[in-house]
Amino acid sequence: MLALVLPIMLMQVGIAPTSSPVTAVPPELQDRPPRDTVRNAAMPDRPASRAAIDLCLDTARTDPAKARSYAEEWVSRTGGLQRAAGRHCLGVAAGHQGDWAAAAAAFLAARDEAGDEAGFKARMGALAGSALLAGGRPAEALAALDAARSAAAGDADLSGAIALDRASALVALGRPDAAVAALDEARRLIPADAHAWLLSATLARRLGDLATAQQQIERAAAIDPRDPAIGLEAGVIAALGGRDDAARQSFASVVAAAPDSPQAAAARTYLAQIGG
Repeated sequence: MLALVLPIMLMQVGIAPTSSPVTAVPPELQDRPPRDTVRNAAMPDRPASRAAIDLCLDTARTDPAKARSYAEEWVSRTGGLQRAAGRHCLGVAAGHQGDWAAAAAAFLAARDEAGDEAGFKARMGALAGSALLAGGRPAEALAALDAARSAAAGDADLSGAIALDRASALVALGRPDAAVAALDEARRLIPADAHAWLLSATLARRLGDLATAQQQIERAAAIDPRDPAIGLEAGVIAALGGRDDAARQSFASVVAAAPDSPQAAAARTYLAQIGG
């Protein structure tokens, strides 16, 4: 997944008020943390070109306007896989500027210009899917991700990242059962990825399966015990299950571990709601 935060707003409804005094929840499958799965996708067998794309990508994170200008010039004077590499950087720079339409277009063009570089094509398709999701175009995102999924066979990390984005697209399209299957695939492919377990727990909780949600959030916490998003979700699941003491403990741990985070702000609200 592109190392950007993707603001995908999905299924934002509150916890059932009859189950808990907690009345708001963090949206699932949203604002995922940066992932570097595809960062070095371009020019894998050409060290000089890889150094150039790495420099451009690094600049895109610190000065996206400069990187975008450089990448546009790169694209204008090259062809084939070299131009595809320039489009890769162009897409990352546009994404860091919040121009998701331009980012998606650049990644799709990079994919289509990549010739027989199957791994690169798969990664560009995955990036395009992420950008399309961020731009609120889940149907197009799912099409790009499905194509990338086929091309990424054998690459567990990339396939797992694609599965997570497919789950987001499927939730946005009102297909929660298919999203559950996509998350099952993600956990199988990247079992040490705490976020895959977090998203699975959140969706299970949304679907009313608190037992499964509890098992999955415990697995997420075992992998990354200090992630405030995991602690917050653990508290929500506990509150819905009527385990207010456990909920308070989880929410308090979020405040202690990341006091200035959005999750801590939510945890303080939840603590006030459940009391004690």
